Amino acid sequence: MPQKVRVPLRVIVGSYSDATVSVYVKIAGLDRRTTGCEAGVAYLSGLLGLARSTVERALTQLMRPDPADDIVEMTSQRRTLPGGDGETAVRRIRVTDPRREHGGWVPTRASESLSPRQLRCYAALSYATATGAHVSLAELARVLRHRSGKKAGESLDPRSVRRILRDLEDLGWISVERRAGYRGRHLYTVHDEPVQGALTADVGEGSGPDLGEGSLSVDHHQTDSPDDLPPTAALDIRRRREQVVARGPVENEASAPLPAAYRRPYAGPALSLAPRIWRVLEPVKPLLAGLSPYVVRALAREIGRQLDEGQESERLRARLEFRFAATDTIRDAGRWLLGAAIVRRGCGLVACESGRIWHTGHECAVCARDRAAIAKLRRVHAELDDRERQLGIHTPYQLPARQAQFTAPPPGRRT
Repeated sequence: MPQKVRVPLRVIVGSYSDATVSVYVKIAGLDRRTTGCEAGVAYLSGLLGLARSTVERALTQLMRPDPADDIVEMTSQRRTLPGGDGETAVRRIRVTDPRREHGGWVPTRASESLSPRQLRCYAALSYATATGAHVSLAELARVLRHRSGKKAGESLDPRSVRRILRDLEDLGWISVERRAGYRGRHLYTVHDEPVQGALTADVGEGSGPDLGEGSLSVDHHQTDSPDDLPPTAALDIRRRREQVVARGPVENEASAPLPAAYRRPYAGPALSLAPRIWRVLEPVKPLLAGLSPYVVRALAREIGRQLDEGQESERLRARLEFRFAATDTIRDAGRWLLGAAIVRRGCGLVACESGRIWHTGHECAVCARDRAAIAKLRRVHAELDDRERQLGIHTPYQLPARQAQFTAPPPGRRT
């Protein structure tokens, strides 16, 4: 059974950033050891796929009293050896009473497999299903609200919520029964680990069904378990008419010892990628065996970003296949995949692929105009160089280092 930790509801719906929820889940899992969580910032950053500065900000948030209720979720104790050398701090999560404080159970593996915002959505669904609630898109949007910037405090756009739910379903972490709940809302089932069917089955188009038909109703009553006290923060969700029994905690005292060095071999759970990601990566499958989980996760996120941008999976697959076949020597597979193979070349148009429109195969007008402008600029500077040579004041002109690169595009679809 996978190891799970209980995340307080105030952490899920509170003012903490999305990354803070991911850091909380991982530290809570490591805190199961008798010695507490001894992981350093660099180790946590590598496991979660977050920048070190992001992890440090999350730790600071957890160690400071929350402005709403002055509760501190995590304590950190520094350690110094007799010789004066320091060790990583011991971090411990606040002990909560399930009878007095609501929360949702989240597998620690999910913090490494999901993005921070996806993990927060998963935790909210875990709490909602455990309490027997039919949650709507509008309620999830309030939980996944903006927590920084000009839109701080505003609900997330419903389309973004649908995309997050679709990604969770594609990854196999949740299942959706559409319009099977109260007033035609969707019913969600959370899984302790990705279901096998979502990782191996061929789902045709490579994306889950559209969740756009979900209810956006906002006039709902807050309900709690009849045997528990009210939670410290409101999720504002209805209970189901039928009783749903929540899964209990899974203790895992015999967890593997924490590596002392960050660069030691990865000992975490195996990665799980969505089928649409696997289809794109199939042409470069021989290169994936030697990559670290951090690089594979970064590559999967970049592919997912381009797919969400509107690029087709066949297009990304053809790009990787063409560049892999055209490259003689690859010294660093991870650097080549992230820095050269998966990068789209061309202008700002999403449909432009290395100077040609992907759907039609015709030359991109924007790239053609740029090439003409560069050619004209070269002619002008050549004329100036000739003029300077005649006057005896020649100074070689160097074009800017950043120039548009045009290479032969991979074979695409033609109409």
